[in-house]
Amino acid sequence: MATVPASHADLIEKNQILIMATNGPNGFPQVTAMWFLHQDGMLRVSLNDTRQKTRNLLNDQKVSLFFVDPENPYRTLEIRAIASVDPDPDYVFAAEIGAKYSANLREMDPPGESRVVVTFDPVKVNTFG
Repeated sequence: MATVPASHADLIEKNQILIMATNGPNGFPQVTAMWFLHQDGMLRVSLNDTRQKTRNLLNDQKVSLFFVDPENPYRTLEIRAIASVDPDPDYVFAAEIGAKYSANLREMDPPGESRVVVTFDPVKVNTFG
């Protein structure tokens, strides 16, 4: 497992979003700004189980996460990772991430839909600046 060097670890804490790139079914990357939590050294996001991002991850677990220093756009952190997708039917994790962003994720999902927790296992870390 790759680790984020101390020189760039602060970018995870400084940022309110991460940029996540998944591999779409047509071969093009799909890039999305995401809410996230950094817990126990792991990055996690909550996704609606019907979204294209979720389908992308279930089809291909390879993902890139990108952080930009809000104070210096020439200082960046890229984390290439393998994503694991686990059900969150009771919205336990969704409530945690919602608390960080003062949002109720359950209210954002139409009836009959649910959430998954995506956890990222870094395999390569690239830094700049």
